[in-house]
Amino acid sequence: MNKPVGLLCLLLYVLLLFDTSVFGQNASKITISGYIKEAGSAELLPGVNVMLKGTRIGTQSNNYGFYSLSVLAQDSIEVVYSFVGYQVFSQKIDAKSKSLTINVDLKPSNQDLEEVKVVANSVEQQKLSEQVQMSQISIPIQQIKEIPAFMGEKDVLKVLQLMPGVQKGSEGNAGIYVRGGGPDQNLLILDDAPVYNAYHLFGFFSVFNGDALKSVELTKGGFPARFGGRLSSVIEMQMKEGNKEDYHVEGGIGLIGARVVAEGPIDKQKRSSFLVSARRTYLDILTQPLIPKEQKGSRYYFYDFNAKLNYDFGQKNRLFLSAYFGQDRLYVRDMQLQSKLESSIEWGNQTATIRWNHLYSDNLFSNLSLIYSKYDFMTSSLQSNLDAIGINNFSLYYSSGIRDLGAKFDIDFLPNPIHTLKAGALATMHRFTPSAIELQDDIASRYKDAVESIDALELGIYLEDNYKPLPNLRFNLGLRYSSFSTSEKGYHNWEPRGAMAWTLPKDWALKASYAVMNQYIHLVSNSGASLPTDLWVPSTDLIKPQRSQQVALGFAKDFPERQFSITLEGFYKTMNQIVALKEGSSFILNGSLQRFTQAKSQESPWESNMTAGKGRSYGAEFLLQKKTGKFSGWIGYTLSWIFHQFDELNFGKEFYPKYDRRHDLSLVGIYHLKPNVTLSATWVYGTGNVFTIPISTYEVYSHIPGLNQTGVNQYYNSAREIPDYRERNNFRAPPYHRLDVGVQFHKKMKKGHTRTWEFGVYNLYNRKNAYFYSFKSVYNTTTDQTTKSLAQYALFGIIPSATYSFKF
Repeated sequence: MNKPVGLLCLLLYVLLLFDTSVFGQNASKITISGYIKEAGSAELLPGVNVMLKGTRIGTQSNNYGFYSLSVLAQDSIEVVYSFVGYQVFSQKIDAKSKSLTINVDLKPSNQDLEEVKVVANSVEQQKLSEQVQMSQISIPIQQIKEIPAFMGEKDVLKVLQLMPGVQKGSEGNAGIYVRGGGPDQNLLILDDAPVYNAYHLFGFFSVFNGDALKSVELTKGGFPARFGGRLSSVIEMQMKEGNKEDYHVEGGIGLIGARVVAEGPIDKQKRSSFLVSARRTYLDILTQPLIPKEQKGSRYYFYDFNAKLNYDFGQKNRLFLSAYFGQDRLYVRDMQLQSKLESSIEWGNQTATIRWNHLYSDNLFSNLSLIYSKYDFMTSSLQSNLDAIGINNFSLYYSSGIRDLGAKFDIDFLPNPIHTLKAGALATMHRFTPSAIELQDDIASRYKDAVESIDALELGIYLEDNYKPLPNLRFNLGLRYSSFSTSEKGYHNWEPRGAMAWTLPKDWALKASYAVMNQYIHLVSNSGASLPTDLWVPSTDLIKPQRSQQVALGFAKDFPERQFSITLEGFYKTMNQIVALKEGSSFILNGSLQRFTQAKSQESPWESNMTAGKGRSYGAEFLLQKKTGKFSGWIGYTLSWIFHQFDELNFGKEFYPKYDRRHDLSLVGIYHLKPNVTLSATWVYGTGNVFTIPISTYEVYSHIPGLNQTGVNQYYNSAREIPDYRERNNFRAPPYHRLDVGVQFHKKMKKGHTRTWEFGVYNLYNRKNAYFYSFKSVYNTTTDQTTKSLAQYALFGIIPSATYSFKF
């Protein structure tokens, strides 16, 4: 602990020294600070642009709506506040005092049902070409709600799949693969709490309810030093705080589920508010008439529940409490005359966060977070058979999971527009439960096998500086120290980060970035499809931390009059110590049921089923994005290559992983035809996924001893067909493409209530995209020969949906 504590003290000392020696000498500056909220709800707004009119001097509000801008004192100062989806607000400043507190309420500029309002971005708004951060994408929540959705269920992660650099998984799957990384290499954060398995229905829906979210931001490269622990991306989501001004209820009913959100003030002084959100499918109810009599009682459903409370103690202190609970439950029952089978599968997430904001001065802001996160997977099976001896019971129970307890402290120090400093530390105590299995048989006996829980401590300390030495040149320079330790092994790493933006004439910018990332926890998967059975395990003596290096170079161009921007980026990324299962291994039973009858010394640790390798990816990404206006949307295109190499897989040769796609194109459009009619459509095209297909088969004969009809010993010939795969992922499916469309009809009811009917069609032209392949054998009676052909199977055809939503 001495090294981390000493480093943190050094960082704090640098901050204090930086303040007194450099900026303390500037006696003619004025500091303007405060909080930016949404008018009508008092929701804190992150990412609002705050600019000094007529200059390039500016800043942005942080995740808690706080901003601080220090400028030279002048006779006339005007500050402009602008944010996508809100009306521009400007404030003239009396520069007589050295510091001013200005809290701003921004009015939404969303379409009203009586009149379509299109508010152009102010020329004073901080442009994409002037921001040092690259490889980062934010999507307005309103756009997420207007895009056509699979079965009408709005899904944040599926919308992110439509962005360049984000590869999609299999058909309908919500898993994401960013710049060559696997699903475990994405850090999903909900109000500072990590979410480990963020999928319902075996990956078809994510656990995030868009009605409860305030902001979504994806970072896929050029990572600031405050982010760590994953190789490929950070998806940061902030929940709404709840309306402090009035009570509101909104919700919706779709084909497979229903949702509701309630929010409002808690006290008369409007210093606190609450938000609760719930979502549940009723697939279990809809499918009951279709279930055979002997399987009555079988059911499946999932639910989500979000809750948040906050209290405003004044300008200097704010407290936030937020929580999420979600679970999938599958229960199967089969009642026969001689047997009974009851099986269940349950998995789910729990998160809770307590956050305290404190304002030390008009340019020093801090946040302390206490974090809890847990993921559990459980499956059980009970079978009873009636035979001549009596009733024989067999039971199986399996569980796995991961639990986190963490504390996080962050500081924002904004001395002047030249420097914006961030520093902080994070400590997380992980508890891994790789597997616990119990088998019980009335005849055979009872066996238990449990891998002991593993405790690990992960630490991260960082310092970053957003530095602007010249009006047209910006840097983000950072350094992160990370460590990971268990009772048997410890790892320590430094992670340098750097990004640069050089603003060119006519709103062009040249950008570059470099980042080193380390990942100390791993996801072991049999399928690579982000299933709930996937196993989270720590770095050990045998399994080293994953490490990546990524460089990116790109251009950005703003078109402020037309309200859209263009980015073009190229990247190259290397990955070391990435993990995979060895051929034929199973992490659930470590390869064989024999381990239950073997002596302890003959058991193999779960690490022995894993192998480490390396990977590389490179490519180019293009994005044209328009966030506001009567017509909005984006065009995203990705050209990329991904290679993996493991000494123990594919004969040691490089191969394409399943999520390698050469081309990926997404077209997204949202058009407000009338004040009460919204049209939307998405079209996606991608190179087909790769599969491992045998190139031939051969038969192996064996002699099996037995008795003939007269009781004489005799050997029988037995033939088995063995596939010859030769190479891993040696077959590429045809291109994937699909068109989704939707239309929303809005109506304003009495007393300000609104209702919306939405009708959508997934896969409008019924494209049969490949989900898996298998060989079919066809016997020809005429020729007395059997021929085999490769058959393609699709999962979804055309799927219509209808959703009713309300708000009052």
